[in-house]
Amino acid sequence: MTPVPTITLNNGVEIPQVGFGVFQIAPDRTREATLTALQAGYRHIDTAQMYGNEKQVGEAVRAFGADRAEIFVTSKLNNGYHAYDDALGAFDGTLADLGFEYLDLFLIHWPLPAVGDFVETWRAMEEIYRSGRCRAVGVSNFQPHHLQRLLDETDTVPAINQIEVHPYLAQDEVRAFNAEHGIATEAWSPIAKGEVLDDETLVRIAGEVGRSAAQVALRWHIQRGDIVFPKSVTPRRVEENLAIFDFELSDAQMAQITGLDRGQRTGPDPDHFNMVP
Repeated sequence: MTPVPTITLNNGVEIPQVGFGVFQIAPDRTREATLTALQAGYRHIDTAQMYGNEKQVGEAVRAFGADRAEIFVTSKLNNGYHAYDDALGAFDGTLADLGFEYLDLFLIHWPLPAVGDFVETWRAMEEIYRSGRCRAVGVSNFQPHHLQRLLDETDTVPAINQIEVHPYLAQDEVRAFNAEHGIATEAWSPIAKGEVLDDETLVRIAGEVGRSAAQVALRWHIQRGDIVFPKSVTPRRVEENLAIFDFELSDAQMAQITGLDRGQRTGPDPDHFNMVP
């Protein structure tokens, strides 16, 4: 299998461009699913406090037996812990649940502007980064105006902005803002929870390149420079989602897929989402 390339973040840390997401995988299935992904060649795992399966991710990483430094692990701050001290304590809880001495990447999961001050939360993230227990910090679901506040009022540029991106939601404006400020873009829901897989354009291009529609969608992300972490608990699909580095889409095919953008979200709009569990 062709090795997974890495993206160099703005602090020099390297992250594999494809990872394995454990969103909506039940805790009692997460260890097995994560271990299957690691055995298939994934070296990047994306979890979150909200998912309730950090412990099982840590168990899988240890069971796999590789040097900890070989596995890049991301988690995200739960929405109920945006106050400065709460965020610091929540990070301690993540490390304890994972059973790690350090984390590779920690993100603010949602900006939640009507719930708390995400600038205060980001200052806690800066402290977490300075402590040396997290190799990089970033945000998730931030719009350009959210990011601009961080740039104006704090000292650390987020390493990553993890946002919903797929062929029906190209997010060119947010991605451009990220790129302008050295913030890497991670794409969650990269195949729109499967909604794009029957799209006639993707199906046609899949036939042209001899791949599945899912592989074509993921390859579109890769050639745009996004970091992706598709989720599946089916071993064949786990392997298929990683087999996207031995073919390329043409410029015309890339443009046709980008042209499918219809502003269609599968998840909440960050400007209006304020749910705290």
